Amino acid sequence: MNSSGILTLIPTPLDLALPLEGVALKLLNEQNEHAVIVVEEHKEARIRWLSWGLPREKINSFVLYNEHSDVSVIKELIDLLKAGKNLFLFSDGGLPGFFDPGQKLINECHKNSIKVTASPFNNSLMLALVLSGFEINQFYCAGFLSAKKEERERELASLLKRDEVIAIMDTPYRLKNLLESLKGCKRDIFLAMNLNQENEELIRGPVLSILNKTSIFETKHEFVLIVNKK
Repeated sequence: MNSSGILTLIPTPLDLALPLEGVALKLLNEQNEHAVIVVEEHKEARIRWLSWGLPREKINSFVLYNEHSDVSVIKELIDLLKAGKNLFLFSDGGLPGFFDPGQKLINECHKNSIKVTASPFNNSLMLALVLSGFEINQFYCAGFLSAKKEERERELASLLKRDEVIAIMDTPYRLKNLLESLKGCKRDIFLAMNLNQENEELIRGPVLSILNKTSIFETKHEFVLIVNKK
């Protein structure tokens, strides 16, 4: 994974006239020369890019990826990442990967053990859902479950009857207890810890494999847990 590039989602303002968030702008300026910029539509992306004061010459190398793109485009993007290129994914506005084709690219990154992250976004639930790469056309937010083991396990048993992606939140010191209660779950899960922080850690896979990563329990992490659909 260390030799691969990183896919970074860049949330963009819904209004074309608004500026890009400062951390994202700094990141794009720093990595502009060698980074691959992936956009949903050329025209809108160019308008935004230039309005943010980013280098004009870069717009000629934008890679187009949207719902009309051939599946081969995803393979080409994954190959670029494997070759060590960093990719920055934009949507026409909002959070890339949320009800748009970016979801498929994110999913392929997870399958290929390629790191995915995002520039700052102020909603941890939505960010975790998107970074999971799971199909989130339908999802259910379960919020915080009971702190009591037996009641929590009853709640989880009921939740896992739902055939949709499930988002669960809890306090940092209950992470291991929550995962222990999910040991019988046959669905893959996505654990998003410390989102948008320097110690951000994202893990996707079976519950037992994540429980075996004992290092994650050595310190407390703010987290959102996403359970894939059946």
